[in-house]
Amino acid sequence: MTAADFPSLIRFVLVRTSHPGNIGSAARAMRTMGFTRMDLVAPHRFPDREASAMAAGADEVLAGAGVHAGLVDALGGATLALGLSARRRGVNLPELTPREAVAQALAAAARGEQVALVFGNERTGLENEELARCHAMVRIPSVDDFSSLNLAQAVQVMAYELRVASLGENIPAPPPLHDEPPADAAQMERFYEHLAQTLDDIDFHKGRSPTMIMLRLRKLFQRAQMDERELRMVHGILADAQRMAKLAGEKKP
Repeated sequence: MTAADFPSLIRFVLVRTSHPGNIGSAARAMRTMGFTRMDLVAPHRFPDREASAMAAGADEVLAGAGVHAGLVDALGGATLALGLSARRRGVNLPELTPREAVAQALAAAARGEQVALVFGNERTGLENEELARCHAMVRIPSVDDFSSLNLAQAVQVMAYELRVASLGENIPAPPPLHDEPPADAAQMERFYEHLAQTLDDIDFHKGRSPTMIMLRLRKLFQRAQMDERELRMVHGILADAQRMAKLAGEKKP
């Protein structure tokens, strides 16, 4: 795998972007490093004249940008999602430097998997619920007393690190993690919905916080990196648990 091969497998996902000019600037930053896959989640204004002006010729990036109502849709097909954040959040995720994140991204791309780099709103960053849909958090090591990077600058840092890590090198494809295709983000999200419903059906929580339990379970299953066959098996276990809970409820006097 060479530098020319992997950009089609890596997408830059901008979530709730407030200013269209930042979308254009991010497109320019991506294009200078050879990337064209942009996905937008609930942008405040797009398409927009200011985005086109700030793209400075990176028109193909804007023209091909997918626009989605929610993050789950934007992550469709991706098996690795890395969320950029300047602050440590309440979500307990592995924390990576940009170079550590790039190493993981390139390894996944070398296996033919799709990767998403996820960037939050300019003012608030990624919300905890959005970070919970990522496999790891990436922090650019800026100084503590002035840590806020412009959105396009953060995009440029990650695009540059990806470019440098692969430029002029053949990236050997690591051995596949599974015999079956890995479960992607959309499949995992459907699983989490099924899991949450099953926990309700079997009365698992008993006064404990469902939100905190689901966050911890998300982390557990993200770490497991299930393939599609494993995911079908666990769905089957949940379905049987729901069936037994229903039968037990019907037998109660």
